[in-house]
Amino acid sequence: MSEHASSATGTLYGVGLGPGDPELTTIKAARLVRDADVIAYHSARHGRSIARRIAEPHMSGAAIEEALVYPVTTETTDHPGGYRGAIDAFYAEAAERLAAHLEAGRDVVLLAEGDPLFYGSYMHMHKRLAGRFRTEVVPGVTSISAASAALGQPLVERDEVLTVLPGTLPREELARRLAATDSAAIMKLGRTFGTVRDALDDAGTLDRARYVERATMDGQRTGDVSDVDADSVPYFAIALVPGEVAASVPGPPSGEIPGAPTGAGDPRTRSGAFAGRTDGSANGDLASDGGAGGDRDPRLRSRAVGARTDSSASGDLPDGTGLGGPAPASTADDPRLRSGSFTTRTQGSSNGDHAGGPGEVVVVGTGPAGRDWLTPQVAAALSVADDLVGYGPYLDRIPPNPRQTRHASDNRVEAERAAHALDMAASGRRVAVVSAGDPGVFAMAAAVLEVAAEPKYRDVPVRVLPGLSAAQAVSASVGAPLGHDHAMISLSDRLKPWDVVEARLEAVAAADLAIAIYNPRSRARPWQVGAARDVLLRHRAPETPVVLGRDVGGAGERVTITTLGDLDPEQVDMRTLVIVGSSTTRVVERGDGTSVFTPRHYRRDEARSS
Repeated sequence: MSEHASSATGTLYGVGLGPGDPELTTIKAARLVRDADVIAYHSARHGRSIARRIAEPHMSGAAIEEALVYPVTTETTDHPGGYRGAIDAFYAEAAERLAAHLEAGRDVVLLAEGDPLFYGSYMHMHKRLAGRFRTEVVPGVTSISAASAALGQPLVERDEVLTVLPGTLPREELARRLAATDSAAIMKLGRTFGTVRDALDDAGTLDRARYVERATMDGQRTGDVSDVDADSVPYFAIALVPGEVAASVPGPPSGEIPGAPTGAGDPRTRSGAFAGRTDGSANGDLASDGGAGGDRDPRLRSRAVGARTDSSASGDLPDGTGLGGPAPASTADDPRLRSGSFTTRTQGSSNGDHAGGPGEVVVVGTGPAGRDWLTPQVAAALSVADDLVGYGPYLDRIPPNPRQTRHASDNRVEAERAAHALDMAASGRRVAVVSAGDPGVFAMAAAVLEVAAEPKYRDVPVRVLPGLSAAQAVSASVGAPLGHDHAMISLSDRLKPWDVVEARLEAVAAADLAIAIYNPRSRARPWQVGAARDVLLRHRAPETPVVLGRDVGGAGERVTITTLGDLDPEQVDMRTLVIVGSSTTRVVERGDGTSVFTPRHYRRDEARSS
């Protein structure tokens, strides 16, 4: 505990969650996570966090969440202090965000994989906040312990010495230290693996060196260091050199790894002496990042293939000062990360006075309902924002964060809302403009970009982050009625006259496209649903399938399957999305319910000319 803090302030808890298996989280850690006022966690810019995934079974859902998103990992930065300057500025800004909660009397639980003070990002917050607030560190099982257990191999016995080394050391220094110790654990692998293996060879310890990847997680793999393809190694991997005395203990039978997840010793997944699971990543995200996923894990192929998949575990970024910085989020050649085409913004204090120039506007889509529909990327953007701008009911979907200011407005003042957001960003604020569904589909992205095109906003950064659209959600709720060519049309005539809406309905209907209809009805225009139905019936058969989806994903979800001829306008309100099928859309009764889909092909005798 710190002795410098007032009793009116909150406590900062650095909570170690262990190496990945949620069952290795301590009882105390689980209790603190459950009772936290604020839960904070680090992530790369993709927003996914392994630490949060581990903690999720213990989270009550009532805590404020603060995603501490690294502004840079391995790519270049235009920060005047270089990479180190950008990271230091990020830590300073993150500390002030947490300090705002602590000063308000809220307890903050900062999640950490493994142990918080063992090459963890927590220590950077601890150094900045321990002198100002009460702090408590809850230790966790380290990756070294987990890796040793996965191998079923003790590391040291009797008087043997264990040395822990970062793989970021130069080859000569690594070799010198390896030669001078009995046993070693080498962390921070990934792109350093080739150098580490060379150093092990130089020190004469390569024959004893063992490799463990994602210990205790579903993606756990083990093997000899000499058998591992250097291009396949993620950041969350460790090399172990057992002491010669400890190594004399018989290991498990071939293919049987004590304590490993089920299937870890399946001989079908081994290449040479290499063993492991290939059913995905530690958190289910890695496959989408280009990493392990399924039985065709490219990292299990011969070294000659040389295909690098992913250098990270798609999660948190443990860091050690001077030890290589945050884990690499990706080695992909994203043009937005190149010097000259992307400027890494230095984030300042939590009051919006950000170093590095203006703030920014991020237009986000929150999906059709609650948190389950929110992408990690959008969640991260919402977490770091100073201000949230949007239509009141859409802002109400976002859990309140006392650190943030909300600016709610009517749904008919889009241009004014956009200008307000841009003005705040120009003054240095980080502003999230909130849309339901996808911001680029009849929502705020176009409005913000239109106002941002004015000369006075030329230098205000604007980003758009996609969300799951209502059309996608309703379509998926019944199958795939939008599975082939389709169109999206809004029936609202507030920004365009009805004769334009009617002409577009005629054109789309004549082209035999499935149609997703937004804004079908309001108190001021209850007649439009019936009028639209009549237009479509001039081109579509009365038996054409129609899906009515209201509040899909929400508490009031209601999905109705009907036909165009039987469509009752009274079944539709402003929160309903209407999908009208094409001539090939089918309704099929299955054992698990009714499915609606539009095949991705036309039989020749069904094809239409348009």
